[in-house]
Amino acid sequence: MARMLSAHSTPSRAGSREWIGLAVLTLPCLVYAMDLTVLNLAVPQLTQQLKPSAAELLWMLDIYGFLVAGALVTMGTLGDRIGRRRLLMIGAAAFGLASLAAAFATSATQLIVARAVLGLAGATLAPSTLSLIRNMFHDETERRSAIAVWIASFSAGTALGPVLGGLLLEHYWWGSVFLINVPVMALLLVLGLWLLPEYRDPAAGRLDLASTVLSLSAVLAVIYGVKQVASTGFSPEALAASLLGFALGVVFLRRQRQLVHPFVDLALFRRPAFRAALLVNLSGAFFIAGIHLFVAQFLQLVLGLSPLTAALWLLPSALAFILGSGVVPALAHRWSPRRLMTAGLLLAALGFVVLLFVGAGGSLWVVVIALTVFSFGFTPVASLTTDLVVTSAPAERAGAAAALSETAFEFGGALGIALLGSLGAVLYRARVLAALPEGLDTEAAAAAVGTLGGAVAVAAAVPRLADALLATARQAFIDGMLASAALGVLCLLLLAWHVSRVLREPD
Repeated sequence: MARMLSAHSTPSRAGSREWIGLAVLTLPCLVYAMDLTVLNLAVPQLTQQLKPSAAELLWMLDIYGFLVAGALVTMGTLGDRIGRRRLLMIGAAAFGLASLAAAFATSATQLIVARAVLGLAGATLAPSTLSLIRNMFHDETERRSAIAVWIASFSAGTALGPVLGGLLLEHYWWGSVFLINVPVMALLLVLGLWLLPEYRDPAAGRLDLASTVLSLSAVLAVIYGVKQVASTGFSPEALAASLLGFALGVVFLRRQRQLVHPFVDLALFRRPAFRAALLVNLSGAFFIAGIHLFVAQFLQLVLGLSPLTAALWLLPSALAFILGSGVVPALAHRWSPRRLMTAGLLLAALGFVVLLFVGAGGSLWVVVIALTVFSFGFTPVASLTTDLVVTSAPAERAGAAAALSETAFEFGGALGIALLGSLGAVLYRARVLAALPEGLDTEAAAAAVGTLGGAVAVAAAVPRLADALLATARQAFIDGMLASAALGVLCLLLLAWHVSRVLREPD
């Protein structure tokens, strides 16, 4: 068990048990991140075998992220009440069993249900692991180092997901991408019960079921709305879902003011540093997800790389996240959080400036350098904002605070894909319509104007117009990507200014 602190004692140093326990806590973070992307490469194979409809395929891909985002606040609060290690063990067992069910699914419906259970189980992992770190590491420097390792494990999972998935799919059936979760979760169950301490709020009240329903419904509705915008553009359905989600969110927050044991301590939002940390988390995820949406298509549809080769070229940016996490503790000895976060945001903005030099041909290294610089710059920011969020709350409410931090990341990622994707789609459509080669029938023209992938398919079917069409479509797509990068430069500079103004602790 972690050593207890008196009100005026020097924070106790972590021992070997805590550091080995931290290594155990990285295991669920790896598979949590991998499962966000690993299914994407398996789509061609599972489409042939399960024959899902277009709607079913969309739910296969999205239901995991939907339920992770929707259940984070509930799971973070539940961990504070029943024990963070207990919730982590329950989630790990459910994640392993759901992975088996997904791997051997024989219909689209079975896979959707299995992915939904994976999402609910995945929502237990991030807040449980982060809140355990909050309680295991009391020394400020050690805690920042531990959080940096925790963030690096997510980056490693994001990097390994497409690569490992691609390797498995070259030799095995599509369900193999889920089986890699099973031994990892089994190892977590064995080592976690032995190495991880238990923490819970000793004064926690009963779980408020109305707050559970409200928080889950509000997040799911908003995420669904922005995902609809990303996939089909603005529509009455997307607007109605988003408005319903925001309305339920308002009801949820009002209810928290009336509860003796609320899910969310609204007093935390009165702290400027807490608000700034959540804003930075949301904004960072916004641009990470949005730009990666463009880059993944750029590498495959503009430069013609295979999915696995494209994933390998994205490894340097993921490694930059991992290396950036490693330098945070050393830099934190010399620089204050305010100065370090400001410098990191400025470096991240520089990465997007580099991206502005991308052209239609031979720009692979520009993209790799740009993403690597951005990743290395934003990593210290993510580590320090996460630390600010979880330490702003009392230790017994660390689970709920960790869930807020993760929810900000999930919202930011969904908004980035929806809004930056929509910006790119609008610019792409306008540019292609203005320069569409003559000679295409109505159906082919509509496909070419819709997406870059559609234009590539039309070019393959109409070779005589391929060169002109591809040149137009690829340049239009790049214009949308550059517009998003330019917006990223502006917003990251504004965030750097905001952080330097709000975090006023002495340097």
